[in-house]
Amino acid sequence: MEIVQKKGATDGAFLIKDDDGNVIAEMTYVWSGDNHFIINHTMVNSQYRGHGLGKKMLEEAVEFARENNCTISPLCSFTRVLFDRNREYDDVRNSGK
Repeated sequence: MEIVQKKGATDGAFLIKDDDGNVIAEMTYVWSGDNHFIINHTMVNSQYRGHGLGKKMLEEAVEFARENNCTISPLCSFTRVLFDRNREYDDVRNSGK
């Protein structure tokens, strides 16, 4: 399984597809300025929950933010919990939390 990023002018997503091309996990975001985005939703297909797919997508989002000098606001509850538990994301977390 590979994580792909779908980029739009005002929003985007990190997607994981199965071998048949079906989306099995998705993390969506919206831009709030040039260097800040808000992760607003994370979904993992029920049969794939517990396999760490949500965290893998978050890792991809954090890497994207680091490479592009962006900050992230973790609005969805899943990402907010991971940001709160992992100090390693502090460098990209928007100071407004």
